[in-house]
Order: sequence, then structure tokens, then C-alpha cells
Amino acid sequence: MTARIAVIGGGSNVEHDVSLASAEGVAAALTRRGYAVERLTIGRDGEWTAGEPAGRGTGEGPEFGASTGSGMRRRRAQGLAVATEVLTEADAVFPAVHGPLGEDGALAALCALAGVPVVGSGHVAGAIGMDKHFSKLIARDVGVRTAAGRVVTMSDGDSIELDGEAVVKPVASGSSHGVSLVRGLDDLGAALAGACAVDASGGRALVEPLVRGREIDVAVLREADGTRWAAPALEIHASGLFDTATKYDGSARFTVPAELRADEAMALERAALAVFDAFGCRGVARIDFFLTADGPVFNEINTMPGLTPASQVPRMFAAAGVDYEELVHRLVQGALRGRRAQA
Repeated sequence: MTARIAVIGGGSNVEHDVSLASAEGVAAALTRRGYAVERLTIGRDGEWTAGEPAGRGTGEGPEFGASTGSGMRRRRAQGLAVATEVLTEADAVFPAVHGPLGEDGALAALCALAGVPVVGSGHVAGAIGMDKHFSKLIARDVGVRTAAGRVVTMSDGDSIELDGEAVVKPVASGSSHGVSLVRGLDDLGAALAGACAVDASGGRALVEPLVRGREIDVAVLREADGTRWAAPALEIHASGLFDTATKYDGSARFTVPAELRADEAMALERAALAVFDAFGCRGVARIDFFLTADGPVFNEINTMPGLTPASQVPRMFAAAGVDYEELVHRLVQGALRGRRAQA
């Protein structure tokens, strides 16, 4: 019997567009693989829509409201009630929504309440992973080094002292929105305002001393049988801070596999697996590090990383011989195995 997969994209946060792109890629890959796919889109205003996102239809196949013959209906209707119907009809849900009210565990919790298996990590891992301050505490607890830092609000601005360059970032956000490099106290006010404005945890920011090292990402996948493994690491080459503009304007360059000594590769893999396990992650996660002369320094974890065919995680698994379509298939199989185990 064909498995029915509901793919969610969009979201009411600053990562709406990249989430739409991830959902588009995932839905296309699953359709090619033979799954019955129905799309759910969360608008910027939080409104749910069932059916192809506006302006993204293929123009082929039956009209909305007609049967596809695959067990899922093509339709375009709005409202959480309609979305809930789609979710409860599905065999599994693929929430390709990055950032707050998506990757932060909100959608995983909704699926748990609906009794539907979800692709990726559960609500606890998502919630903790979205909070960069709590994430550092978890990483430190399993022996992984992190950058020193302080959680502040706008009212703390006058009490902050800087000893050299610093990075200011929202405590909870994604795609590097609100992240800036501060070279002195004169830059601090604007940086704090930018970070607090997009922070989903209540207007908080992290102020961290600048870590000088190579930016290395490691992706970890938990397979359907429970085993987990790390793909070859990826290095980010950017002329300055790897901020939102650099991520999406094409100026950054990626090397995968990253050119690493055997001991460096082993240290990064060991740290990534330790963090993945400490968070209780399922599916796939991307763990970001700075590689310094003293070893890896944990930066953050992404429990639902970008999943377009050109995103960093698919590139890493492609380097291990797992192409995009196969990666998405394995993620879905991991969720479906949980349902079969409970049957």
C-alpha cells in the first residue's frame, strides 16, 4: 500500500521562503519515489493552506478537489481544521518548516497530539535546539567545548563590556537572521536591536566573543533501524561573517568533504554524535562547529536544517553516496518504522 505523506512548508517566521523551498524539494523527491504526497503550507500570517502553495502548482494533473488515485486528495482549502484533517489522514508528516513555530518542536508536538508519526526530532529536542543558550549547556554537559557568552536584553546594553570583537545573535531564530559582528561598543546598540527584534524567545540576545576558526558543519542521520552515522564534514568559506546575506547571495563557497586531518575529522564526528545523542535527535540534524587550534567548538544545532537539493545537509550526504531522493526516503522510513512498531 502506498504510504501517504503530508509535507509542511512555509511558517510564520523569517525562514518562510527557505522553508517553502525545502518543502518543494522534499515533496518532489517523495513523489518520484512513489509516495502519495499532500502539501500543507503555513502562511506568514499563520494561516494554514492544504494543497499546492499559491503560485507553485505544476499546472499538470487533476484540479484541486479531484482525486489523484493515490489516496490523497489534491485540494486547496484554508484553515487549521482542514490541515488537521490532512495530518490525521497521513501515515507520516514531514515538517520542512525551519525556525520558530516549526523547527522548535511546535509541529512535532502537534503531530504527537494527533497521533501521527513525524519525520525528524521530537518536540523536546526541537525546543531545546532552537534556544542557542540552552543548546550550549547541553553540549558542555557532554564534554563539547562552546564559546563563552552572555544572554542579554536591550535593557542590559549599558552594562555590557567587550574585550575585543564579539558576535551578537538572537537566542532563538534561524538562517542567521539578526546575527552581526560587533567591533566595539559603538556597534553594540544596533546589533542588540537587530537580534532582539527577531528573537522568538522574548527579545533576548547572545553576546559571544568572536571565535576564530574554520566553520565546519557535520550532518548526522539516524536510520530506520536506529543506527546513526555522520556524513563527511562540510567547510564554509566566506569573506566575513556567515550571515543571512552571505548564506543566500551565492558568495559563500562550500567544500565537502572538508579538508581535514584524520584526528580533526574524528574529533568533529565524535562531538557531533555526542551532541546528537544528548539532544535525543531523530531523523537528521546539522551540528555547526568552529574548528580551532584546540579542537572543535560547538556553535549550534539545527534539528530541521535546510533541505533543498542544494542545501548543506544534502551535499554532505551526497558526498557519502546518499543522493537527495534517497536521503528524503530514509527520513520518511524512519518515521514510518515507528508507526509499524506500534501497530
